[in-house]
Amino acid sequence: MRPDPTRIGSVQDVAGTTISVSLVNETVTGLSVFKGESYRVGQVGSFVRIPLGYTSLFGIVSQVGAGAAPKTDGDMHPWGSQWLKVQLVGERSPEGRFERGVSQHPTINDPVHIVTEDNLREIYGPGDPTDFVSVGHLASAESIPALININKLITRHSAVVGTTGAGKSTTVAGLLASLSNPDRYPSARIVVLDIHGEYAKALEDRASVFRIAPDIEKGERSLHIPFWALSFDELTKLAFGKLEGKPRAAIEDAVIALKRESLRKQPREGVSPERLTIDTPVPFCLHKLWLDFHEREHRTVVPKPGAAAEEVESAFVLDDNDQPIQVGDAMAVVPPQYRTVKTTGTADERVQLGPDPLNLGQQLAVLASKLRSPQFSFLFNPGDYSPSIDGTVDKDLNILLEDWIGGPSPITILDLSGIPSTVLNDLIGALLRILYDALFWGQKLPEGGRLRPLLLVLEEAHAYLGKEHSGSAAAAVRRIAKEGRKYGVGAMIVSQRPSEIDPTILSQCGTIFAMRLANELDRGQIAGAASDNLKGLFDMLPVLRTGEAIIVGEAVSLPIRTLIDPPDMNRTPDSDDPRVVVRGDPNVDGFESEGGWAVPRYKDDYTIIMRQWRQQTPHYEHKKVEAAEPETDGKKGDKS
Repeated sequence: MRPDPTRIGSVQDVAGTTISVSLVNETVTGLSVFKGESYRVGQVGSFVRIPLGYTSLFGIVSQVGAGAAPKTDGDMHPWGSQWLKVQLVGERSPEGRFERGVSQHPTINDPVHIVTEDNLREIYGPGDPTDFVSVGHLASAESIPALININKLITRHSAVVGTTGAGKSTTVAGLLASLSNPDRYPSARIVVLDIHGEYAKALEDRASVFRIAPDIEKGERSLHIPFWALSFDELTKLAFGKLEGKPRAAIEDAVIALKRESLRKQPREGVSPERLTIDTPVPFCLHKLWLDFHEREHRTVVPKPGAAAEEVESAFVLDDNDQPIQVGDAMAVVPPQYRTVKTTGTADERVQLGPDPLNLGQQLAVLASKLRSPQFSFLFNPGDYSPSIDGTVDKDLNILLEDWIGGPSPITILDLSGIPSTVLNDLIGALLRILYDALFWGQKLPEGGRLRPLLLVLEEAHAYLGKEHSGSAAAAVRRIAKEGRKYGVGAMIVSQRPSEIDPTILSQCGTIFAMRLANELDRGQIAGAASDNLKGLFDMLPVLRTGEAIIVGEAVSLPIRTLIDPPDMNRTPDSDDPRVVVRGDPNVDGFESEGGWAVPRYKDDYTIIMRQWRQQTPHYEHKKVEAAEPETDGKKGDKS
């Protein structure tokens, strides 16, 4: 029996933060017993300790076996020795405080020990309990909670990555439930951009849900994004498409003029007509802008020989009483009817286009279509935020910000599942920019981000943050990733394909929750983004269990292999796999409502599907129909 049962080997090679450890003969069984607890020796991802006087270095086992041996010794004794390759990650000071990084390196023959549960408690034990939140427990020690530093998690950004079915959405739901605990964090502020409408059910007891087609009975509210809160570039891209040159300049001048008119009608504190810019969030009537430019583009006139320009007669289509049939209605998006251009005939019969057209016919037609479309009403006709013809509104942006980040619920879910995919990228960019700008300019106020930080959760981030995306969403997230820490705006990137996310964004995530990833490119992207040299640890990603994650980065003292605590059954996201074959009693298991190929065939009725499709909402409450009373003596309902 060896004198110290925790010793497993000695240092034989040091190369930077990578060391090779030769195991002692007593570890041939791969098992060590200490204080009644058994520890497996040489498990990839397990920890080792190297005492150096009053300091102890800690490392993670990244490789085991002959391949972990130094090259020369491996050539001489390919099968004769047992070896570990270890990555140094931190040290414990003489005062007992654990710190990342190492101030000194081991030397040859320094002893290497297993890390016991007592050591792990010292490393992972919290300082101030309010600074840490538990997300699960260590995979190697169920009695030790996996604690996350909430300060580092929120402000230094994070990423949750994992393939479909790895438990990613459930992990995020559990994290958000812990971070929004009203007893510990009554002033938490979290905004979730929910692309597929998964989280309303999971967080319904602590979240305000905004969606385009809200379920009023469930307390959901309409999602409104006022177009006048967008920057000029964001607005023109969504409203007109591509604009450049003279048309862009003309529209910019017109927007500024309409905003100034709005300010005169409805003054707003903090801005005057003289200091107003094109991007100042001031209401203006987009309908009026459309009508003004439609008239400029399509107006025809009857030129009078020798008459001044202002005396030229507008060529409307007239009725029998010489009255215009249709002069145009801005708010109803009804264009005026003008006579067709005619260059022949007498002077009174000739009709020509009005002065200075801008060749904007196509862009104006696109805008008119969007102004009429119910699909875009959340943006161009946003309820109480819709400007009247003179630019006045019933509600200003302070109400919108209060609803989104100042309401009684700690979590706000912006359900974007009903937004047309063609504008999703630009809308996400506009949403993020609005929130970031508000907290940036209010950074020194109690409502600002420095005194009350905001966490933005970006679901399905690969859909709009890919390497090939150069839209406003990627630009907004890059800005938040680089600058948000200083102003209290943190981002949590959630994706199943980290290799498709812009490396600039992923590299700014200080904490990474890496769940099961089978794709080599995805694993390589995560290994490259992590601050620690832990390639061997990330090689374990393909074999992680559902709900298991490797957590690395600034929010944890050491990288943790963690079993994430699942949320309560009533808080699971609406992202479970469909059940193809369901066994059991339908009256007990309720699989008639879930479907399945093993269910007895019944008559299909797709009327409800079409209703939901037309309503643009998947949320439907099935109402049971009472069975008809039995018929007696040929008469329905006769119980005599």
